[in-house]
Amino acid sequence: MLTGIPQECSALVEFQHGVIARWQAPRVGLRPAAIDGLLRSGRWRQLYRGVYAAYTGRPPRDAQLWAAALRCGPGAALSHHTAAELDGLTDRRQEVIHVTVGRDRRIRNPAGERRHELAPRIVLHRTDRIDAIRHPAKAPPRTRVAETVLDLTQLSLTFDEAFSWLSRGCGRRLVTPQLIRTAVTTRRRVRWRDEILAALPLIADGVHSNLEFRYVSDVEKAHSLPVATRQARLVQETPFPRSRYLDNLYEPFGVGVELDGSAAHLVEDRWQDIHRDNFCARLGLIILRFSWADVTRGACAVAADVSVVLAQRGWTGRPSQCGPRCTLPD
Repeated sequence: MLTGIPQECSALVEFQHGVIARWQAPRVGLRPAAIDGLLRSGRWRQLYRGVYAAYTGRPPRDAQLWAAALRCGPGAALSHHTAAELDGLTDRRQEVIHVTVGRDRRIRNPAGERRHELAPRIVLHRTDRIDAIRHPAKAPPRTRVAETVLDLTQLSLTFDEAFSWLSRGCGRRLVTPQLIRTAVTTRRRVRWRDEILAALPLIADGVHSNLEFRYVSDVEKAHSLPVATRQARLVQETPFPRSRYLDNLYEPFGVGVELDGSAAHLVEDRWQDIHRDNFCARLGLIILRFSWADVTRGACAVAADVSVVLAQRGWTGRPSQCGPRCTLPD
């Protein structure tokens, strides 16, 4: 417990990683005069206007995040890349801290105000749905994961980048496609609304990367190929039980499609591919492999290769051209 201040205040400071805001002081029995005395004595110091650290050392990251949220007042929530950092959506830490507040909240933008050198700059966002998007229990306060993912899609420069946030959140099991869908439908304005809603069922079916998404949308759907099973589990019972996974498996025809987004293979990765192909060969499967360049620059040629092999294996359908410039034979 901090000496010279009420126990309730000490408990709050400890919970908030050594940080407290002046607007919180009356609730925990701390008088403004006591705060001023602690600041004058050097026992406390100001991080942002009205937000203080109850120590003189370097504030850790958790303390910085608490301080930024408290600077923006009651009901504020860490959001966007900062919330993504907290919830494990990204391993990258930005220099700025993103905070979202209610649109009707009157607050001076803290971006340009004087602050301690160890207090990062705050980027302020506003919404008229702060109560709905703010997680009810997590500390420090932040947006719900579905809302964070959707916020990051809105900052993305391309839909490929936006899709990577959707697939990352669901792939790491931090959120479900249904929760993201709910978040989309409750917002009035969403960039790429139709594309996001179309991508969510694919993610639910096992599409885990931008490359897999582009294969499904630009190769398979665009050219009317059969629908493959995503992330298909293959099991070999003899002589030794083992299993492998394929990105796409056209099971009725014994054809698999593997997608490689790496520009270059490490030697060990190349051997893993060879072992996987040998495993599939023992099960009677033909494996086709395509790179990012194949799918993104030559989707029609990829569709032609896949359709020919499927036809050789018994597919009686016919691929269709994706548009007037499609190079797939009609």
